[in-house]
Amino acid sequence: MPFASGRAASLYQRFFFGSYNQGVILRTLQVASVTTLVSLALGFTAAYVVSRAPAALKSLLIVAAVFPLLTGTVVRSFAWMVILGRNGMANDALLKLGLTSEPVQLLYTQFAVVVGLVYLFTPLMILSLVGVLENIDTDLPRAAASLGAPPRAVFRQVVLPLATPGLIVGSVLVFTGSFTAFATPQLLGGEEQTVLATLLYQKAMVTLDWNGASTIASAMVVMTVIVVLLMNRLARRLNPASV
Repeated sequence: MPFASGRAASLYQRFFFGSYNQGVILRTLQVASVTTLVSLALGFTAAYVVSRAPAALKSLLIVAAVFPLLTGTVVRSFAWMVILGRNGMANDALLKLGLTSEPVQLLYTQFAVVVGLVYLFTPLMILSLVGVLENIDTDLPRAAASLGAPPRAVFRQVVLPLATPGLIVGSVLVFTGSFTAFATPQLLGGEEQTVLATLLYQKAMVTLDWNGASTIASAMVVMTVIVVLLMNRLARRLNPASV
């Protein structure tokens, strides 16, 4: 038993203190965090528009918002490979606008991974926020504005606290999904943008290092739980009554 415990400790020590693994962990956290922030900004804006739209238009907007979920992850990733490729539409647009004189390396970068994940997970953020924003009484922001509160104060002190449950749920879904995503980082990031999920696949399926794979899987579970607890704590600070 002591031998097994010592061996496990050695595996975790090598994983967390290895320079290559530290780079992979940092990259994974960066990708998941940026994806969550961008999805939050886009999702909140879209959800607010949907929640305030007429009933006849609301259904169409929701269908349009969740349309990316109707296709598979691999299909969506291949579509972005075509768009972001050297001869893709993104580079064609940059060349035509005169923003660059030659094609830019967009594919197999962290930018490409974030773009793919934002497209993949923003619908989850929208769905998490629409219901919450719909339940906010429109008279509350109007009352705050009539009392002299500027728009920023109305958003920060009225809308944001009431929308906290949807924000936290959406952020947790997007962060955990981005943190554990495999297909999109593999296809859009390649070997140069290795994240924990792709490293786990390499350990388990390529090098057959099952001890290393189990160590990575356990570490990902622990880090995900820590993030969820931190977001839950943030929710209590923003709106103690919402949690």
